[in-house]
Amino acid sequence: MFTIFDDETDAFARKTLRDHRRFDAGEWTPEELRAHQLEQLRTTLRYVTKNSPFYAQHLTGLDESSLEALSWESVTDLPFTTKDDLRTQLHAMLSQPLDRAWVFYETTGTTGRSTPCPRDNTDSIVNNTALTVCYDHVFRAHGSGHMVGVMGPNELHSTGDTFGDISRNLGHAHAKMWPHSPVVGFTRALEVLREIEVTAVFCAPNVALSLAKQAAAAGLDPRRDFGIRFFMLTGELATPGLLDMIGRAWGATAYNCLYASQEASILGAVHGDGRLRTVPLNVLYEVIDPVTTQPAPADAHGRREGELVITHLYQGSKPLVRYRTGDLVALEPAAGAGYPSEYLLPLGRVRDVIDLNGNRVTAYDLEDSLLPRAEGVLDYQLVIDRTDDGTDTLAIQLHTAEGITLTDDRTEALKRLAQERWGCPFTVSYGELGGITTTGAMVSWKAARVHDRRSSLDSERQIALGMAGGRSGQ
Repeated sequence: MFTIFDDETDAFARKTLRDHRRFDAGEWTPEELRAHQLEQLRTTLRYVTKNSPFYAQHLTGLDESSLEALSWESVTDLPFTTKDDLRTQLHAMLSQPLDRAWVFYETTGTTGRSTPCPRDNTDSIVNNTALTVCYDHVFRAHGSGHMVGVMGPNELHSTGDTFGDISRNLGHAHAKMWPHSPVVGFTRALEVLREIEVTAVFCAPNVALSLAKQAAAAGLDPRRDFGIRFFMLTGELATPGLLDMIGRAWGATAYNCLYASQEASILGAVHGDGRLRTVPLNVLYEVIDPVTTQPAPADAHGRREGELVITHLYQGSKPLVRYRTGDLVALEPAAGAGYPSEYLLPLGRVRDVIDLNGNRVTAYDLEDSLLPRAEGVLDYQLVIDRTDDGTDTLAIQLHTAEGITLTDDRTEALKRLAQERWGCPFTVSYGELGGITTTGAMVSWKAARVHDRRSSLDSERQIALGMAGGRSGQ
């Protein structure tokens, strides 16, 4: 309701909502969208070169005549913005002074220097409106009268504010609880889920799995003793195999609800069909080859795969221009009627690509190949090693419900798959995995899920191990 105290902000919020509802209804023509994107791109470039010390230098020579001449073909002539730019320039990246923001966030700083991520009213209105319009379809599919659990870090982080605001926009009550916090903890979080009859949970996949493990350890059945209808998962890789694993553990539907980062805000949102969609009213998307930096070609079906590059089409505290996210994605044309934006499929970080016997394997490839064949699993970790003759091997360590093991048929199917796809001898083992698998959202999927014995520990794996030690007493 803060918008009612400022007429200009109120008018902007109402226009933003109208635009997103029209887009959601399929009322924007492709020509209207492209015109909107090009005009907003020009506006963002004017805005950042005028207000951001970094972009005033980075985009030097970009005058009004060159902006008017800007075309889709010349966008790629603009220089990239990188993560190193964010880490070295810090507040010089901003296009507004901090006192013009309504809240200050920053990146976690677990794998590099924390960078400032303030939000002003424009940032929050544009991003939260897009999420609210998309999520409305998901919530309605699961009935009414929802009590929402929001489980994510709150200190200097946007999770609680964003999902709390969206729950309120949709007319649902919510409770913020961070199970890793000493103030809450997993035991109390489970009690609250039951006491107030939570029906929907926003959290990271590792939190959903950790809650299921803790419930089982307490003699509770997640499927029978809780009323959770669906999970909205974010913060780390969430393949269909992992979503199915979490859904089966809880007897609920699990969605990969969001693709975003603290520095780049909302880049994708789940819609009623259960798939992530781009948000083209807010963001300009490019897909590049991460090595050559040239645009990734589309295949016969229009699918583009490579590193995602984004430009913000709204003018808030910290718009980014041609920002290299470091993430591998696939963008595909949406099929049929409905929300008219591309499907967005996160594949993992560029740095998380693994070589297995000469095969380039993404995080998505590994997880979604193995997990659908591992029924009854509550957690997993991969171990990569190399034999004396130079053959890469793969093992999966599983934490299963009630100590069950995979059937011989499923184990053999996994062995065949690993051999046929990656030339890897494959083994399965069982047991407790400790806290390292809970660090994916804070460090990386690879640091949390992969123990690569072929090389010495990298810095991210060491960070994950240190963090895991502090979480071992969940």
